[in-house]
Amino acid sequence: MKASTNTTKNQLKKLAHTLKPVVLVGQKGITDTLIQAVDKALKDHELIKIKFVDFKDEKIDLTDKIIQATDSSLVNVIGNIAIIYRAKHTGDADGADDFGFTQIKK
Repeated sequence: MKASTNTTKNQLKKLAHTLKPVVLVGQKGITDTLIQAVDKALKDHELIKIKFVDFKDEKIDLTDKIIQATDSSLVNVIGNIAIIYRAKHTGDADGADDFGFTQIKK
């Protein structure tokens, strides 16, 4: 599930409200190590915040690079913090893919 509909984005924003940033973009900007850290955080948490300590003027472009490299979705950018989401992938026994965010209820 991509964070594309307004309803989904609003639900993700609510869930992200209490989260602390788990990845910081600093002096080195976007590196392979940073992408790996974001990828691991998304695997562990699905919904994360990234704080831009440096490169604040370029945060939109850098966020686009991060979401492309990690196959994730942008939920929102507030100040110097980007919220991104990637659903955990689980396969069913019959081979069908099941994408979903377990905490979201309709």
